[in-house]
Amino acid sequence: MRSLIFLLLFSTVILSSAWYFKPAMSVPVAHIDSLSPVETKQANADYKPAFPGQTRIKGVKTNTPYKIEKIAENIGKPWAITLLPDTRWIVTDKSGFMTIYSADGKLLKKVTGFPKVDDGGQGGLLDVAPDPSFSKNRTIYWTFSEAQADGSNLTAVAKGQLSGDEATIVNPVVIFRATPSLKSKAHFGSRILFDKNGNIFVSAGERSILDGRKQAQWLNAGLGKIFHITKEGKPVPGNPFLNNKDAMPEIYSYGHRNPQSLAFHPVTGDLWEAEFAPRGGDELNLIKPGRNYGWPVITYGLEYSGAKVGDGIQQKAGMEQPVYYWDPVISPSGMIFYAGNAIPEWKNNLFIGGLSSTHICRLVIQNNKVVGEERIMEDKKERVRDLAYANNMLYAVTESGNMYRISKK
Repeated sequence: MRSLIFLLLFSTVILSSAWYFKPAMSVPVAHIDSLSPVETKQANADYKPAFPGQTRIKGVKTNTPYKIEKIAENIGKPWAITLLPDTRWIVTDKSGFMTIYSADGKLLKKVTGFPKVDDGGQGGLLDVAPDPSFSKNRTIYWTFSEAQADGSNLTAVAKGQLSGDEATIVNPVVIFRATPSLKSKAHFGSRILFDKNGNIFVSAGERSILDGRKQAQWLNAGLGKIFHITKEGKPVPGNPFLNNKDAMPEIYSYGHRNPQSLAFHPVTGDLWEAEFAPRGGDELNLIKPGRNYGWPVITYGLEYSGAKVGDGIQQKAGMEQPVYYWDPVISPSGMIFYAGNAIPEWKNNLFIGGLSSTHICRLVIQNNKVVGEERIMEDKKERVRDLAYANNMLYAVTESGNMYRISKK
């Protein structure tokens, strides 16, 4: 009996400390439905997956009744939604300002004073993340497309303080730039989030044009990368290429195309990422330090013209396979894990906003593999730009200028 009590106590400690001690595998899923895959359209490419379940996994269905409420509309051109410590929401507007909303979607403030953004094409004021000590220092961090004197642009990371009246940003300063700049209006990537140590992960795209595409494989270039930086924009100690004189020391992983999705698993603390492919081949990746995720050498997608990308190969030694991929694409934007208990089958599931697919993709992940997929909010037919989580509820902003709350009935 004493041994049993010890085991129970030990298990409780381990579970309560999961953020600090990574378990060997994700939390197991009690039950998985056996429905047909949600994707029924013909794939663009006839490429074969590297392993079973890498694409078109069986479907699942949420049995717990839930509701989808539109809590705000005509909110502009939202790119990101992020929770402030006091349960209010801060939303970036692509044109160059932010807005603050109450938990129930009431507009409270418009925040201006940001550095000028290049909002042509896919550029603009992009992601935002409050400092972990925001309640004390009023500091927020954001990403944006920054124009250069020669007409080129790049992905930049900046920080500043929210004024006392919450109407403006004070002392804005750029702390990091994903160089080199290029003359392109696409693929800025630009998701930003804080890790448990108060350092920052930020993604940057390869800018779409061929001159940038090849640089996704270059360690001396900041295109097609995920960076790990401090609050001052310096490389985090222990970064994988810190001692490589031919590499940018801020790089954490490389070989990405246009990564607009980053999220931490609520139990393991693992970093997950999703990125756009061209015609088929959108990817979900488990990000590890120093790893090469393959673009443009390997991909499950085609050029927009239908031609093969490069040599048309999907596997190569030294390059990571995606955990999951989509063909046709979903165009993954913001994503978040559901960490609550109100809808039990959603616990630790990953939710990804789809732009071209106009739905929210729910993925059930077990042992770092996707074991089920469901489509949420498909009937709205809106391009889902970003997702957030708070208090057992999901929040979504769409390119139509709407804000939704998804919760248990």
